[in-house]
Amino acid sequence: MFLKKIRFFKDFKRFFNYIVFAVKAELKSEVADSFLSWLWWFLDPLLYMLVYSFIAVVVFSSNIPYFPAFVFLGLNTWGLFNKTIKASVKLVSAKKMIVTKVYVPKFMFVFEKLGVYGFKMVIANLLVVGTMAIYRVPITWRVVWIIPITLVLVVVTFGVSTIIMHFGVFVEDLLNVITVVLQLGFYLSGIFYSIDEIGVKNHGQIYIPGRVPEPWGEWLVKLNPMALLITDLRRVLLYGENPHWVMMIAWFVVGVFMSFVGIKIIYKFENSYVKVI
Repeated sequence: MFLKKIRFFKDFKRFFNYIVFAVKAELKSEVADSFLSWLWWFLDPLLYMLVYSFIAVVVFSSNIPYFPAFVFLGLNTWGLFNKTIKASVKLVSAKKMIVTKVYVPKFMFVFEKLGVYGFKMVIANLLVVGTMAIYRVPITWRVVWIIPITLVLVVVTFGVSTIIMHFGVFVEDLLNVITVVLQLGFYLSGIFYSIDEIGVKNHGQIYIPGRVPEPWGEWLVKLNPMALLITDLRRVLLYGENPHWVMMIAWFVVGVFMSFVGIKIIYKFENSYVKVI
């Protein structure tokens, strides 16, 4: 009853059908003129996986178990975060035709992008399942933890995106800055290497040493939400380990706080967006 009185939840319920329609329309438009159509949703992550697997295994002699699935999980998770953030920078101006004619809470545009890239992540993760089957990865009950991990991913991505979307309206060069920051984040998130150790030595488990010396690796996982989420997805899906629960909860709280701040800012300033774009 309390949630129904909050403007955010009222607006989300009111414009939910818009989000569904917009997501379907964007997905259809992306493949409308493509010869391979929706197959690109599989081919894009597959080709990236092959490139990074070749570089890591052949060039750098990586011996990480189940490495293709290891890379897939990193790429797919990072892809949702990276693409949503980048799209959010110019999202209001990209929706100029809607913004100037009808009222839609501007954070709904972020939900639209989350829907589009989230759908693609789900499709791409089917390749992870296929790769796990090929490598006969042992499945444990800990796979259920992908649900709270994915929830944290969505909340953090939404929170950052709403704030970025607001400032993207007023700061012309913000996209250039965000692109550089995200490129740095890509290399600091362990997409094709393990930041911290996985497994326990001499206990019959798979052991993967961390590539970042301690205590820097531990702090990198704690302070970089994407490094944490990617590491924990690999732990629960591929190696049968528990996630970093304390840091997961901490980043969920941070994500909720950022979402609150972003929504509050958007509600306060969204009427001025039309004057700027």
